[in-house]
Amino acid sequence: MPHLRDCVVLHGPELTPHHCADFAWDGDHITAMDLGAPCPRLDTGALVVMPGLYNGHTHLGDSALPDGAAGLTLEEGFFRPHGYKYVELAQLDRAEHLARVEAALRYMTRTGTIAHLDFREQGVHGAELLREAAARVGIDSLILSQFNDSPFPDAQLNDQTLPLPASARTELEGMLAVADGFSESTMNDLTDAGWREVRARTDELGKLRAIHCLENEGYRELSLRRTGSGDLIRAFELLDPHLIIHLTSANAEEIALMAGSGRTAALNPRANTTLGLPVPPILALLDVGANLLLGTDNVMLTQPDLFAELDFTYRLARSQATAARAAEPDPAAILRMVTSNIRPLLGGDHYGYLAKGLPASFVVLDFTADHLRYTRNLLTTLATRIGTADVLATYRSGRRLWAAPAFESTDL
Repeated sequence: MPHLRDCVVLHGPELTPHHCADFAWDGDHITAMDLGAPCPRLDTGALVVMPGLYNGHTHLGDSALPDGAAGLTLEEGFFRPHGYKYVELAQLDRAEHLARVEAALRYMTRTGTIAHLDFREQGVHGAELLREAAARVGIDSLILSQFNDSPFPDAQLNDQTLPLPASARTELEGMLAVADGFSESTMNDLTDAGWREVRARTDELGKLRAIHCLENEGYRELSLRRTGSGDLIRAFELLDPHLIIHLTSANAEEIALMAGSGRTAALNPRANTTLGLPVPPILALLDVGANLLLGTDNVMLTQPDLFAELDFTYRLARSQATAARAAEPDPAAILRMVTSNIRPLLGGDHYGYLAKGLPASFVVLDFTADHLRYTRNLLTTLATRIGTADVLATYRSGRRLWAAPAFESTDL
């Protein structure tokens, strides 16, 4: 039975650090966790075991095009049918595309990620390609598919009574046979009647629904012009999504609506700033108790490294706090955005935290290194100072997805 002795473990959904005399797993579950006293700081080095990370929003398809959209607007780089991403992906050879997606997934395991929610373009083909790459790597890719081509020409989107065309219904069935759920780019991409069809069919099949909302003011404004309602309000009324992405332009009313819905939101601050967009109101969303995830968004924009995202998010949220709130944000709240906050969204075997009897999905970090071993605030250090070189191993349900050479040769 493999085990780690005399380590520090982040225990439970609150991620409380404890000294741990013995952390053991057998097969896919944790079999022992001999916890000692809480360990908010270190006076000497230790291996630190934390839950495997969940990336709340990715686009792995465009990992084949790193920095291809540099200097382009959101619309020029990422909107169908003429956006750079869609034009370039359509020209890629499948074998080459598969290899590049697989490489990005392997990089994610090196940075502690065990699972991600991916908005996958290219219809059925795109979902199948990512499913194959994920099976090779061992990461859990939860795939949310998108129509390959927009079902409605722009002129038709002013008539909200139009149903999905027959070809779109056929494509939807094909996608949902492969994918874990559905997500178009914005609420402005389908008619109200079309969204109701998507909601009904995904309900019947028990599939996830997600949508980008309020990535910029234009999302709300276009929705208001066409329908009289903003895109977030329409999302809740028509689609009832399990996951909302972005919220960078959310106002106070929309923040309250999000919190009151009980739904989960995935924030992507590094990608937003890379595109010159507003940054998400992190502290305001935390204040109202919204359940938040972190995502790295398009690999074309940012490396899918959640430790880098944690660092940026913590500092950004700190900049949103007043001088009277010097203790905010709570680093544990930021860390939960890539760990235990996944539980309300996915349920099942997706816990995002560590306890005896739960899945052995964890990351081993090297806090014996000189730059980490004397931390005065362990949770803040985890949120702000971890780099790829500090990750010794990543396990998902007992399967080792990646290990540094020194750790790989260790007799556990």
